[in-house]
Amino acid sequence: MPKSGEDHIRSVNDGRCVYINGDRVTNIAEHSAFQNAVRSVARLYDFQADPANLDRMTFETPTGQRASRAWQLPKSYRELVERREALVSWAQLHQGFMGRSPDHVASTLAAMSMGLDVFERHTGGRPLAVRDYYAYARDNDLYVSYVIIDPQGDRSKGTSADGNADLAVSICDEDAEGITVRGSKMLGTGAVLSNEVLVTTLRPLGPTEEKYAFTAAVPINAKGLKLLSRRSYEQAAPSVFDNPLASQFDENDAVLYFDEVKIPWERVFVHRDPACQLAQWHNTPAHSYQNYQAEIRLLVKMRFLVGLARKITETIGTINYPSVRETLGELASQVGMIEAFVYGMEAKGWQYGEYYLPDPNLVYAAQVQSQTLYPKVIHTLRELSGGGVLMLPSSLADFHDPEIANVIRKTQVSPVLSSEERVQLFKLAWDAIGSEFASRHTQYEMFYSGPRTVTTGMAFRCFDWKQTADAVNGALSPDALPASLLAGQPARLALVG
Repeated sequence: MPKSGEDHIRSVNDGRCVYINGDRVTNIAEHSAFQNAVRSVARLYDFQADPANLDRMTFETPTGQRASRAWQLPKSYRELVERREALVSWAQLHQGFMGRSPDHVASTLAAMSMGLDVFERHTGGRPLAVRDYYAYARDNDLYVSYVIIDPQGDRSKGTSADGNADLAVSICDEDAEGITVRGSKMLGTGAVLSNEVLVTTLRPLGPTEEKYAFTAAVPINAKGLKLLSRRSYEQAAPSVFDNPLASQFDENDAVLYFDEVKIPWERVFVHRDPACQLAQWHNTPAHSYQNYQAEIRLLVKMRFLVGLARKITETIGTINYPSVRETLGELASQVGMIEAFVYGMEAKGWQYGEYYLPDPNLVYAAQVQSQTLYPKVIHTLRELSGGGVLMLPSSLADFHDPEIANVIRKTQVSPVLSSEERVQLFKLAWDAIGSEFASRHTQYEMFYSGPRTVTTGMAFRCFDWKQTADAVNGALSPDALPASLLAGQPARLALVG
């Protein structure tokens, strides 16, 4: 049987070293900054383990066990769609607001295991470690997060330049038992809630940066690993009524500092090999497969936001304004675009050895569009809401005073909802579009897959330029030019794909 929510809650009480507000947290499952988010993750596992959901949410592994479809290696279009339907079911439990839920890095590790041959081709690749860890994480249904970006430091200089050299995590020692690493990584989204963290680097590394060129899986409670949490939006939420999203789905972000953390060789996937470090992302399907999961999650989140937009207009009686219907129609079409991208990735999928995977070109095209689309959707919801998200009672406690409650009922008026329901809806709207939690989500959706230059670069790299060049060259027929113009001219140049 897959693990239960209670299994996960117990697993995170493991002595991990988490700091917030100047204090070390001894048990995140009982701390006001993290406890509701831990339980939101636990609900994912309980939903998956429910006998009624087993076929939808799990698959049979080669060992005969049932495992989460997040770890599935699809071999056909049908299996890819079945996996997507499972990920949608999980995302609906948090409406897409947990961006690094357990299925994200599971997608990364699953795709790395599909590309063992890539690790085999590089001196520093360790394919057996990848294979064995994937099976271990799958069979134990681990929640794995990752840290793949170096702290900003001085971005005008390289990683190994003065001022930056000791900032990013690197190998500082090694012996027969494994490697020892020291330094920091960002951005550990969900790391506080997870069982283990994949430590690696996404960007290209130079030939002299071998000490940074490693990939390894590290338990969150590893000796010497410290997690420095940002401010907790959950802890600042007075109630689920007042902050229905922040109070439950603040997956948190943290800086991870590795203070001479020892990592056994069986957990090291890449060792001092910049070429392998880059190839593990782009020569295996890891990068596209993890971002396919991200687009599935975004689709669920967009559906939620568009549903929220309509509910707002119904609540304030603007639903039949022609301009409002035009706006809602535009929002609906934007959701349809993301949905079409997801379905198109699958329909246009490709065969990677024995595995059937989503089309990378459409994955990266979707990412480029999503980065600019999300802030536009948030802005549209702000316009539809107007001052309604600002004229709210300070908290649920206001309803407990009869005199104040009476005034609220006289001022919070709607043609379709009670005053309490109206306040609740607009509290939800503000938490989605304007609160500190909402602002973090806008920043996250704009940058989680890298700055725009990175996503557009990936779209450029994966596009079929030859097909477009052939189309243009085919239209530039020499037969259409007068013979007098061709005389003595060099051969026609072809467009370069």
